[in-house]
Amino acid sequence: MLRLQFSFLQPALLCLAILSTSFASARSEGGELAPPTEQPILTIEGNIGVTNAEGKALFDRPMLEAMGMATIETTTPWFDGPVKFEGVPADRIMEVVAADGTEVVAVALNDYRTTIPLADFEEHGVILALKRGGEYMQVSDKGPLFIVYPYDSDPQLHSQQFYARSVWQLARLIVR
Repeated sequence: MLRLQFSFLQPALLCLAILSTSFASARSEGGELAPPTEQPILTIEGNIGVTNAEGKALFDRPMLEAMGMATIETTTPWFDGPVKFEGVPADRIMEVVAADGTEVVAVALNDYRTTIPLADFEEHGVILALKRGGEYMQVSDKGPLFIVYPYDSDPQLHSQQFYARSVWQLARLIVR
């Protein structure tokens, strides 16, 4: 009986090891965030404890993908029919930068801004989508990053309040 219980623990322990390796790969030795090797597509600033530039955390696409990707398939007001989005869970990014706050200001490339409660990220499983329909999103098509909620998972998410938080062409997150 004990052997059977242990066999169920092995997959769980393996998952934990993989997750901690993913977080560790985003950070260099000593808990610092490794610098981007490509053009950064996301800047996080404000109340964060881990940076790789003066008071900021800069991320390129490979750094974000190394944190692990999640998929949301949902309908949106911007596209016809269900759409498959792939991206990094927003709560994971906040953990990597050691965010210490209650909200973030999301800023798009065109300077559109909205405030999002940090609790949304974990509560709703929000992702910073890099891909739509299996293809990287270009700036001309809501990319390179798009804040996506799983709108079909909860009727309350089908509202202007949550659509306004769904920033496309995301460039910065300011934790406060």
